[in-house]
Formats: sequence, structure tokens, C-alpha cells
Amino acid sequence: MAIETVNPATGETVETFEPHDSAEVERRIAQAFAAAQTLRDTSYAQRAQWMHATADILEGDVDRAAAMITLEMGKPIAQSRAEVLKCAKNIRFYADNAESFLAPEELADPTAVSASAAGTVWQPLGVVLAVMPWNYPLWQVIRFAAPALMAGNTGLLKHASNVPQSALYLDELFEKGGFPAGSFRTLLIGSREVAAVIEDSRVKAVTLTGSEPAGRSVASTAGQEIKKAVLELGGSDPFIVMPSADLDAASSVAVKARISNNGQSCIAGKRFIVHADVYDAFVDLFVDKMKALTVGDPMDEATDVGPLATESGRADVAELVEDAVAKGAQVLAGGSAPDRPGWFYSPTVLAGLTDDMRVVMEETFGPVASVYKVADREEAVRVANQTTFGLSSAVWSGDENEQDWFVANLDAGAVFLNGMTVSYPELPFGGIKDSGYGRELAAAGIREFCNLKTVWKA
Repeated sequence: MAIETVNPATGETVETFEPHDSAEVERRIAQAFAAAQTLRDTSYAQRAQWMHATADILEGDVDRAAAMITLEMGKPIAQSRAEVLKCAKNIRFYADNAESFLAPEELADPTAVSASAAGTVWQPLGVVLAVMPWNYPLWQVIRFAAPALMAGNTGLLKHASNVPQSALYLDELFEKGGFPAGSFRTLLIGSREVAAVIEDSRVKAVTLTGSEPAGRSVASTAGQEIKKAVLELGGSDPFIVMPSADLDAASSVAVKARISNNGQSCIAGKRFIVHADVYDAFVDLFVDKMKALTVGDPMDEATDVGPLATESGRADVAELVEDAVAKGAQVLAGGSAPDRPGWFYSPTVLAGLTDDMRVVMEETFGPVASVYKVADREEAVRVANQTTFGLSSAVWSGDENEQDWFVANLDAGAVFLNGMTVSYPELPFGGIKDSGYGRELAAAGIREFCNLKTVWKA
């Protein structure tokens, strides 16, 4: 795949970039390795100062960075600005909390282990490779980079090939904030070259957010090298609506959950599982609100839904819808691409789904919602858990006992009650099953790429 910026709203190639050759890749790995030796010896206070300066740069650059994001992957400009500011918030969160998250711990009674003192310390691993997707070009990277650098690690980034401007922006960002040269380096390489980077002895771990096949490939290489890996591989998240729910609020949030980021979000609500007692009322509200969305130029503040990021991505969505319709699904809204330049797809609602339809089990990465009618909470959980994914979930219910039951029975890395799934710096983020393993964000995220070292003293 060419490394180039293609405007998804028009299909026009904006700029093409030369991939890094083997000599440049070697130079950048060497820079990151040298910086790791320096960074691990700096204090948390010094790293925090650099982090806050980096956040200042992002906040001051919000409009330019947001326009870059929208140009490269097509999300509405207001959402791009929100992404940039969220990155700054995450950077400040780790600047302020890293030291406490990684504080040494002393055993209360060291005599229990025949010692005068005993406990644990956290230490950085060194160079960590991040293989990142295009759907949140800055946020996906920052949520790894901020904790990694605050822990004293350095980062290498292999970004998606359709967001090279974002990749190069990140290549300079932390150094502008004051971090030692080489603390974070972008590699403009193709996916076939990732394995060689993982295999490099100077690279100590890898994290990937992306497709399940990409995750299997990276995990296989990391396993062969006996290196730590964290994987976030997408999801087909259930959004369950029970009779005690506030249907107007639930339907409004359901629309936002499905079309945020033009529907291209791992944690988007994708399968809307509705109790039979409120199915018709909820679906009527949901469909009306989906039909009312404005599809258009992502640079226009009034736009709700922009184009999909790639032509192939739109083709994938269209194929899933066409397969479902051919097998008897009902199209309650949308169902096709509008007749206009760019890679747009109309907000779509499908009903009458059966297990032989691909959309039932596969992740739909675009503004397409699937609705299911269920008889009770047991059937709701059966439908919710039937896919191979387990990233997040949402449940709308006014019954606290019912809420607790769903929390206990849903196979997912998170359950959001009467809301939509959102990633927060303060909360761990990650999935189970084919959605991956490991966690990002919160204390768990910064500890993933550290060595928990036991210290025993006679």
C-alpha cells in the first residue's frame, strides 16, 4: 500500500511520501534505543515537565492538527478538534499520575519472607513499537505514547499508511516538548516490514490496535521472540435496551454511538439488542434520528457524518449490507452510497437479521446499525455474546438488579450502563476473546510496558 494522503471526501491524492529505507529505519531504531538509556535515568518530575509542554503544544495547535486529521481520514472537524484536546488531556493525566502509579511498594511484614525489607519496583522495558490504525490518528498513538514515555520507555511508531501527515506530526511532537531526541520516532514502512522491527533485539515490546489478522501476525512474531504484546483488535459491541430504559435518551445516544467517527470506531455500538416490549418504540425513534443526520463535507461544522476513510473500507461496508439484504434483511434507513464524489455511505439501519448473514458476526466499520428483537434478558445476553468479539458493551436499564446481572454476564472488557462506551484516561481500556488482550489507559496501561521487579533484603 502506498504511503499517501488521499482526501476521502473527494478521492483525490493530496501528497505521497517516500517510505523509509533500511538505513533510515536502522538510524531511527538506534536513536530510540539511545534515548531509552537516557530517559530511564530522568526523574518523573522532569518527564512531567516535558509532558505538560507537549500538551501545551497540542492545545495551541488544535485547529491545524484537527484539519490534518479530517483531511487524512474524513471525520467531522468538530470531532477532530475533540480528539486533539483529548490527547492533551491524556498527556497531562499521565504527567500528573505516573509517579504514583509506578510507586515502589514495601511488604508490610518482611519477616514473612525472612527479610529485613522486601517489596517491588516498576522499571521501564526500553524501546516499544506501536502499530497503530487510522481511525483516531493522534489519540490511538497518544494513549500509548504518554504512559510509555512517562514510565521511561521510548517509542517507535508504525502508523497506518493513509495517515502519513499525522505520523510525521507525532514524530516531532514530543521532542518539541523537550524530550531527548529519539524518544519517539515514526517509521514510514509497510506492514510487511513490521516483523523485522519486532525481531530487532533493541525493541523490547509491541502494542497494536487494528484488525484481528494483523493482531494474530504481530502476536505470532512477538511470541516467537518472547516479547510482551498488547493487542486491541476491534469489536462488534452490543447496545442493549430493556423495558425500563429511557427510550428517548437511549435512542439519541444510540445514534451518537453508531455514527461517531463516521461509524469507524472499535468501541462503537454496532448491534442494537432491544427487548420486544419496547422494540417498536425504540426502533421508530432510532430510525427517525438516523435519517435526520447530515452527511456531507467533514470540514463543514454542520456535518454529522463524513466519508469513510478509504475506498476499500466503504466497499467492505457495502458488501456486508448487500449480503444481508440478499438474504432477507430489511433496510429501515439508508442502505447505499450517495451519488457524490468521495467515499460516503448513508447512515443505515438493518433489521430482520438471521445467523447466515455476515453482518451478524463480522465487525461493521461504518455507519451501519443492526437491530435485534429479543424476548428477555437471557436472550439479550445470548445475542450479545454470540460473536467472537468482546471489547465493550452498553446496557440501558433503570433496574439496578438487572444492571448488576448484565455486568456479571456480558463477555466484554467493559460495560457502560445508561450511556455509550467512551475511553477515559482514568479507566482501563481493552477487550477479551478476539478483541485482544492487555489494557491501555489508567494505572494498568502504564504498567503494561514495565518490569515489576521484586526486591528482597536480608
